[in-house]
Amino acid sequence: HLQYPPGTTKVYSYFESRGGAYEEVCFFGLQYFLKKYMVGQVVSADKVNAAEEYFKIHFSHPVWGYNDQLFNRGSWEYIIKEHKGKLPVEIKAVPEGTIVPYKNVLFTMENT
Repeated sequence: HLQYPPGTTKVYSYFESRGGAYEEVCFFGLQYFLKKYMVGQVVSADKVNAAEEYFKIHFSHPVWGYNDQLFNRGSWEYIIKEHKGKLPVEIKAVPEGTIVPYKNVLFTMENT
């Protein structure tokens, strides 16, 4: 939340293969990941509390301590309250198993 300009309401992200040893990629595995980790109520008060503790451990500085603004608890609580813990995102992707030339979008994600 701190990385976006004030007033930002939409974030549109994409995932691509930037290249490497091969000029094509077989896109697969997104459906499994989405069903396992992102479908249904995936945000809960317990998970938010655990995530905040994780943030405090990993983003604390030995001299300057921890900045309480780093973890956006209010937004996670909003998702719990207003969306019943379901992530308010829309994902679009090429079909599983598609061979895609590198440097092309494989899937996009946008908050709703």
